[in-house]
This record gives sequence, structure tokens and C-alpha cells, in this order.
Amino acid sequence: MKPGEAIVVKNAGSHFMLSRLPEWNPFPAIMRGKIRLEDTESTNPIAVGDRVSYVPEDDIAVITEVLERKNYMIRKSTNLSRQNHVIAANLDRAVIVVSLYLPEIKLPFLDRVLVTCEVYGVKPVIVLNKIDLYPEAAEEIEYFVDVYTKIGYKVLKTSCKTGEGIDELRRICSEGVSLFSGESGVGKSSIIKALDPSLSPRIAQISLAHLQGRHTTSLYEMYPLGASVKAEKGDADDGCPDGGQKSDAGDGCPEGGEKEPARQHNGFIIDTPGLRGFGLVDLEKEEIALYFPEMLRVGRKCFFTPCTHTHEPDCAVKEAIEKGEISPERYNSYLGMLEEDGKFR
Repeated sequence: MKPGEAIVVKNAGSHFMLSRLPEWNPFPAIMRGKIRLEDTESTNPIAVGDRVSYVPEDDIAVITEVLERKNYMIRKSTNLSRQNHVIAANLDRAVIVVSLYLPEIKLPFLDRVLVTCEVYGVKPVIVLNKIDLYPEAAEEIEYFVDVYTKIGYKVLKTSCKTGEGIDELRRICSEGVSLFSGESGVGKSSIIKALDPSLSPRIAQISLAHLQGRHTTSLYEMYPLGASVKAEKGDADDGCPDGGQKSDAGDGCPEGGEKEPARQHNGFIIDTPGLRGFGLVDLEKEEIALYFPEMLRVGRKCFFTPCTHTHEPDCAVKEAIEKGEISPERYNSYLGMLEEDGKFR
């Protein structure tokens, strides 16, 4: 094993798996000592998707540095309200899975995730899953799609049972790194398995007592789409089975072993535990409206600057709500973020 750089593809606390994307050949790593990121007070200084530097030590990679992130998703840690939790880093998109019912959609949760995407430069894709379960709610479904499509967001309707929307989602995720996120029970793990049956996150069974899904994922992990997930004991540089090293004289592996070929892939996805809360990070109240695209467009016409769009006269945002140009549900989410119920801050 030689010193190098790689991507974190699995985070299990103090132990990690790394791979040199776009090749997929994960190898184990650990973090020793303290690694701090500038301007970030986080419970996890290393996140899945991070680019890291490492050095070999006793046949394992030791992470020495987290390289600069192009973007990331972050939320307040609900049990440690003064600290933040980085969900994943260096993303090409965030796929936010919701369901209209079972469990019932919580628009404030969705809108908090969307605001975070806007703040930290992550492109969101909204997936309305389980549409086969409520054919009688066609008007509600179309209203939801219309609201978020008019804002400018990509919205997909999916069903793992009928396959609707799965091919399009697979196409979207076929390039780069996609974070899959959503509340417990929305069918996120089922969608991932539908995208690539070779992947094996366990499928959640809905808790009828609470109408919330039980957590099926306790780790943060990246998977390659269209490739087998197989961690090797050997170093990815050498690619020899059972940890063997290539000979100095040539490219062969010892004892007749054959070099592992680079695995082909069709994009990568990051699976996350089902979430039951999403607190905003590093955002002042007067800034929140700037990350509601529909309010940002209209808010330039407000008489007062800045305008909180709550009590001020001649507020263009409130006028747009009265005209039906901005959805009242989105505005209610905005008001909730202004109030911040204390659970996250």
C-alpha cells in the first residue's frame, strides 16, 4: 500500500472504507487523532463522499487529512443541539424521497432539506414514492408536483411495485454521486434496490402502530450502481486477492493470483439512515427567505428591505400568496423555520 488520496465510501464511526473513484475497490481505513475542518463544528469530521489523504500503517490506511469539499449536506444533531452532523459531501445531487401517506408527508421536513440544498450548493431531486398505494389521491399528487415543479425543482413520481419512474431515476443517478435521504418508512431502501437489485439495504416494514418506518440503515454508505459491492483485503493499488502485493519484477500477483480488474459503474449512491428531523445550520432568520426560490424572485418587489414577509406592509410575497402564486404550505414551512421550535437550535 502506498500513500494516496481516496473517497470515503463507508462511515462506521471510527472505521471507514475508502475507494479511488471512479474505480470501485474498497479498502479499510481508520482515523487516528483529531481531524478538524475549518468553520465547521461537527460531530463527524469525516463524512461519506469526502476526499481524504491517507498513509499506510500496519496494513491499513490511516486518514491524515480531509480535502476541501465542493459541497455537503448538513443538519443539526437533535441530541447535541450545539453541534452539527455532516450527512455527506461532494455530491452531484440529493434525492429526497417522500410519500404522500404511510407515512404521511411532512412538508416542513422536505422544505428544510430543500433550503439546506440551496444553502450548500446541492442540486435536489424530489421523489414522491408509493404512488400506487393511493390512486384516489390523484389531485393531491398533481398539486404537490405542480407546487414544486413551478418553483424549479425536479419531481419524480415512483412506485417500486409498478416500476413507474424507476427508469428515469436510474438515468438521473447514472452519473456522479447521489445522496438518498428521507424520513423513515418512505421506501428509500426499496427504491435503491429497484434501481439495482444487486444492492442489499434491508427493506423497512412500516410500523402500523406509529405509521413510521423502523430504521433499516444504521451506517452511512456509498454503493456503485451497476457494479458488485465487494471489499478487498488487499490494497486497491495492487488489486491482488487476499492482500497480496505485486512483485517488483512485474505486474503479476503472488502464487498465481490474478489482478482484480477495475469495476465498471453507472454512478454512485449514498444511502443514509431514515431521518426524523432536520435542523437548519448556520442560517440567520433574515436569510431564510433567500433560499426559497419563489420568495427570492418575488421578494425584490417588497417595499421594505430586508423584509421578513410576516408583518411588513406592501409585502410582495404576501401578495403573491393571496394571488395563489406562492403555495400557502411553503409559506407555512417558512414561518416554522423563522420560529424554530427549539428542538434543533
